[in-house]
Amino acid sequence: MKFTLGWLKSHLDTDASLDAIVEGLTRIGLEVEGVHNPGEALSSFRVARILSAERHPQADKLQVLSVDAGDGPMQVVCGAPNARAGLVGVFGAPGAYVPGLDVTLKVAAIRGVESNGMMCSARELQIGEGHDGIIELPEDAVVGTSFPDYAGLNDPVIDVSITPNRQDCMGVHGIARDLAAAGLGTLIAPTVPQVAGEGPGPDVRIEDAEGCPAFYAQAVSGLTNGEAPEWMRRRLTAIGQKPISALVDITNYMTVDLGRPLHVYDKAKLSGGLVARKAREGETVEALNGKTYTLSEGMTVIADEAGVQDIGGIMGGEHSGVSETTTDVIIECAYFAPEAIARTGQKLGLTSDARTRFERGVDPAFLDDGLAIATFLVLEYCGGTASGVTRAGQPPVVAKTIAYDPNLAETLGGLAIAPERQKAILESLGFTVTADWQVTAPSWRRDIDGPADLVEEVIRIEGIDHVPPVALPRAPGVARPTATPQQKLERRARRAAAARGLDEAVTWSFISEAQAAPFGGGAFTLANPISEDLKVMRPSLLPGLLAATERNIKRGATSVRLFEIGRRYLEEAERPTLGVVLAGDKLQRNWRSGKAQGFDAYDAKAEAIALLAQAGAPVDNLQVMGEAGDAWHPGQSGTLRLGPKTVLAAFGMVHPSVLKAFDLDGAVAAVELYLDAIPPKRATGFMRPAYTPPALQSVRRDFAFLVPDSLAADQLIRAVRGADKAAITAARVFDVFAGQGVPDGHKSVAVEILLQPAQKSFTDEELKAIADRIVAAAAKQGAQLRG
Repeated sequence: MKFTLGWLKSHLDTDASLDAIVEGLTRIGLEVEGVHNPGEALSSFRVARILSAERHPQADKLQVLSVDAGDGPMQVVCGAPNARAGLVGVFGAPGAYVPGLDVTLKVAAIRGVESNGMMCSARELQIGEGHDGIIELPEDAVVGTSFPDYAGLNDPVIDVSITPNRQDCMGVHGIARDLAAAGLGTLIAPTVPQVAGEGPGPDVRIEDAEGCPAFYAQAVSGLTNGEAPEWMRRRLTAIGQKPISALVDITNYMTVDLGRPLHVYDKAKLSGGLVARKAREGETVEALNGKTYTLSEGMTVIADEAGVQDIGGIMGGEHSGVSETTTDVIIECAYFAPEAIARTGQKLGLTSDARTRFERGVDPAFLDDGLAIATFLVLEYCGGTASGVTRAGQPPVVAKTIAYDPNLAETLGGLAIAPERQKAILESLGFTVTADWQVTAPSWRRDIDGPADLVEEVIRIEGIDHVPPVALPRAPGVARPTATPQQKLERRARRAAAARGLDEAVTWSFISEAQAAPFGGGAFTLANPISEDLKVMRPSLLPGLLAATERNIKRGATSVRLFEIGRRYLEEAERPTLGVVLAGDKLQRNWRSGKAQGFDAYDAKAEAIALLAQAGAPVDNLQVMGEAGDAWHPGQSGTLRLGPKTVLAAFGMVHPSVLKAFDLDGAVAAVELYLDAIPPKRATGFMRPAYTPPALQSVRRDFAFLVPDSLAADQLIRAVRGADKAAITAARVFDVFAGQGVPDGHKSVAVEILLQPAQKSFTDEELKAIADRIVAAAAKQGAQLRG
């Protein structure tokens, strides 16, 4: 939320400097995202008087002016129709940057006449929309004065990030209240005028008490909707809002100033009374942003006899909006249920300043005062006559009283604060504190729920930087390890992935429904998500990694190797998982290998096995089985298992339809390691014996087998390794051949066997016996030894 320093000081009587206020805001939990001074951009412009205005000798629509900006006469060529001798305006000398034109002024000849700068319009300086002529200032404006100083534009704009629980700080007055409590000034209470209405109030009623518990309204007739006062337009412009008309600007000003959204209807455009009701399925409304929205049943709207005129609490309708011809209006000041506002806004994809405040919860006790202030401003700046007030419904003003123990500030918050000081802090924030410490929260603090919230209020105002650091108690003797086996496993896996050249990513645990769909959808969907893109708890780590891959590739990355350790959220439990995505070039093009090489399923398999080995899985016992699932490419993916049921990992190429959903071109390999499926090591209670290298030299033997095409090499390896578990320490495939000399439907698989003697070297007879057992074991898999 943005506001100017001068705006803040209209609510806070303070002598504090800008730096002190900015530091104080962040200290009490209102993080300042930025501060800028809009007047700095116009520091080169000065108040100037036109001494004379003569017709340009070469152009009928131009004039040659003699301008005094405090340094003596300067010649300026100007095309403004209102330029005349004696006019006081704003002058930019050569070297000044004109933001509205995006040009830097310089001495130039215009139709043969030298011009030394320019007289400026409001649009050229981006302080208004006026462009029919140059700015006209009062006659008594002092020539040579800096224009930002004269116009009050040197008013720093403060941008504050308001957390969702601080709905009370969605107005400048609420921020001033916090600063006053922190000792940076005295809060100035808003003046609530007494507006004497004439006659009955407007016809408004409620049919949807759940979505709109209270609907207050007051009419003003015979008004003139001109420009808002200059001070109001200046404040709105400073925070990035475009002044439109007095009526619209007053409602926008109230939204930011007091956190009280309002709406104004042109009474002449309404048919009958107004009613807060549920929308009917398929109803449409053209909103003030020019877009037409189709409503669904359950959305709260404000309607008349002709149809919907307002998406309740979010945005008004174009049809009943005010214009410069408006003379009679109805001012709406309603309370909308935060939950209903959030659901409607998310479903329509519609945001507004009003929605931001209503879905957090505005002050339900401020309807009468808010309406009175708004009506007073309308009468003050637009004229007219006010009607009586119609009050339909009842705002949900419920006093919440909490039993509080002042000792909690120290036991829970870590800071000992005198009870008198705690009481003063709470009362300065609007709380009521009785002698027996029954604390009643103010109506604007719907976030206060228990004693812990009161501790938070006290600590943040007193200063969290005052909380002393306290060492945790430590047991005597040698410190014991605190990491759980699962944490140690994740550490090993993380270090192994980084050591293999993978870059760690941290993605959201929430993804969109579209991202979750290719992976079977999510088991848990948030009813009130921050964003539609963060709605479903992820069923896999791959959606987040694929989205990160897409962002990196679109920003020029040629090779992406990402991994993440996190949780998958399945219906039965949370599952710790390691995800890997390999995309782009595995090897860049070079003079030896030629074209760049991409990743394939074997790269994914290699990563999976290497990471499982480092995580402590018995990789020698792994079996490669089947397809990995619908999100994986059929025929180019698989699973690594210990037996048919224990799946340790899925690996392979990602399905093309999934890649299309994530806007990825080219092949992408991926891995998911299911860390909780890795069997834990048995605790023997004894230290592992020191490694002793074999005393005897190992023996290598090669075997070439003819096997059916359908036989997996992994199956063959496991068979031959089991032929003699005592002697055979390793087996691996080193060649696969199909072609001339190999029968159709078969392939030749060459296997290297490593034999390790224990007590004595192998004899020829022992080696032949082992070889026979290897051949026999292979034969059981349908393999034949090649002659």
